[in-house]
Amino acid sequence: MRADRLVATLLLLQARGRVTAADVAAELEVSPRTARRDLEALSMAGIPVYSQAGRGGGWQLLGGGRTDLSGLSAAEARTLFLVTGPSAAATPAAKSALRKLVRALPETFRADAEAAAAAAVLDPSGWGGLAPSDSPYLEELQRAVVENVQVRLAYRSQTGAESERIVHPLGLVAKGGIWYLIADTEAGRRTFRVSRIRSVTLTDLAAVRPEGFDLAEAWRAIAANVEERRTSVQAIVVVDAATLDGLRAQLGSDVAMLGQLSERRIEVQISGSSPEMIAAQIAGWGQAIEVIGPGEVRRHLAQIGAELVAAYANA
Repeated sequence: MRADRLVATLLLLQARGRVTAADVAAELEVSPRTARRDLEALSMAGIPVYSQAGRGGGWQLLGGGRTDLSGLSAAEARTLFLVTGPSAAATPAAKSALRKLVRALPETFRADAEAAAAAAVLDPSGWGGLAPSDSPYLEELQRAVVENVQVRLAYRSQTGAESERIVHPLGLVAKGGIWYLIADTEAGRRTFRVSRIRSVTLTDLAAVRPEGFDLAEAWRAIAANVEERRTSVQAIVVVDAATLDGLRAQLGSDVAMLGQLSERRIEVQISGSSPEMIAAQIAGWGQAIEVIGPGEVRRHLAQIGAELVAAYANA
């Protein structure tokens, strides 16, 4: 799990002062490429880890912190814990490493670090073909969650509708590289995709946090509900191996192989929120996909085809 490796990498830097990607790879039994990616992730997350090129170079903590992490600012310590966990799937080893890391932090940073560790969930599986996203407001939202203050959000929904509201932030979730904010509002609990947030203003009002609230448990319920809605319709199609690979790259876990019908023909199930959505997603594959059913998907494909012919027949 990546959270384990990021914490272990930072502890390795703390212990040795300076390491190379090859050192990290050998110590953690990963490839040099993976080790380099983890070191770069720590640096990009705002942790004071930097590289030095040339003979005798490598990666080290700014200030050369060998015995503690006093080179971290409060914001950087908070960011580390939000980047590394704990997630709903965090292993005991990762949690143990985080506890050790807390003890290594300067006393003044520990409360923030412990609050941050409980303020984020990392869910590595993505939804369909969604690509990772970023937002200039993520750091402010992290601070709002950790400091437990209400936030004024300007938000653009999936349909493009603009709204503004005061929310009580409860936690942040990174699912497959996409960040979500879970918050209570006047209309009840809501989940906001962070990349759709247009502005964030922290208030001086304390957020109301439900007694006994568990972020990981809340996210499991939200994810299960979303998954049920977004995969409520299934289409059965027949493809060849190359098309199946392309569909998996496009739609991710929404594609499931059912069986091999012949040397070239494979039966596949595609899940989606509606027949229209499935038709729109696979229309570009043309004759490479044979839709067995349901009939609604076939009819929507026929409609898409007719509209394309009408628009481009004379092109």
